[in-house]
Amino acid sequence: MSIFQYDFMIRALVGALVIGLTAPALGIYLVQRRMSLIGDGVGHVALTGVGVGLLLDQSPVLTAVVVAAVAAVAIELIRERGRTSGDVALAMLFYGGIAGGVMLVGLSGSRSNANLMAYLFGSLTTTSPQDLVVIVVLAVVVLMTMVALRPALFAICHDEEYARVSGLPVRALNLLLAVTTAVTVTIAMRAVGLLLISALMVVPVATAQLFTRGFLGTMLAAMGLGLLASGSGVWVAGTANTALGATIVILAIGLFLLVSVAVAVRRALARRRAVPGPEPHVEPCDVVLDPARRTAPYVGPDTASDTAPPVSPAPVDLGSPHRTAVRR
Repeated sequence: MSIFQYDFMIRALVGALVIGLTAPALGIYLVQRRMSLIGDGVGHVALTGVGVGLLLDQSPVLTAVVVAAVAAVAIELIRERGRTSGDVALAMLFYGGIAGGVMLVGLSGSRSNANLMAYLFGSLTTTSPQDLVVIVVLAVVVLMTMVALRPALFAICHDEEYARVSGLPVRALNLLLAVTTAVTVTIAMRAVGLLLISALMVVPVATAQLFTRGFLGTMLAAMGLGLLASGSGVWVAGTANTALGATIVILAIGLFLLVSVAVAVRRALARRRAVPGPEPHVEPCDVVLDPARRTAPYVGPDTASDTAPPVSPAPVDLGSPHRTAVRR
């Protein structure tokens, strides 16, 4: 009996495939900017939005999107200022976000513990059709933005100063990247959870970088690996009755290890099969210095390799009235 005969499993598969395609498309820009862990920070703050939605009996996904977007803009502005106190501000924002989320979820109802675990570690099988529509629409918007603005986003991620000199709206693009990060985190929290979303944005990109060259090739390969990990994760989780989010992340990490081993073996075989070339011919030295008498090379107008002849002391005429007295 197939596990996909149930409607909730079909919704879980569709949601996982959409998220597995979108998260690496955004994650490649974050990896390029060395901001791989920003998803964790935004996820902490998004939990406050989840608590607000549960407390007000509204869609937790929409409220989490709003709160996470505001937090992502604040994070980007703090990063742009580049001051030392920015780390402290970010830490307070992250910790305050998860603490506020836990408190608000606890105030939302009697099943607060189940709701909290569902959003922290993912529970895509409990996704309603309305939530699935919101996830698909937001994911399509993020994916189209990442693909359409790929040259400009790559420019600011590779060299922000060069992009600014080239006339690109750097601040607007940075804020756009921050907002799309917040949206991706919130739509993926039902699949892998807020605490595991960074893995789905980073691990497929890291795997693709092992065997691809070029930004576009890495992006497409990462999206394919994200699809593979998400789709197979849903099947394994439904068959083995394991947590969906953890299964997807474990499979993504397993793909990374498998590709790492394959690339290492391939390089080892390539080095072993390489035929060593002939040894380069070394020309003999024109001048061989006597180790017992090292004379500095003499560079004259005619030759640059002759050695300076030994300098003999001038003869002294002892019978001359102008002889030089030599002290003994």
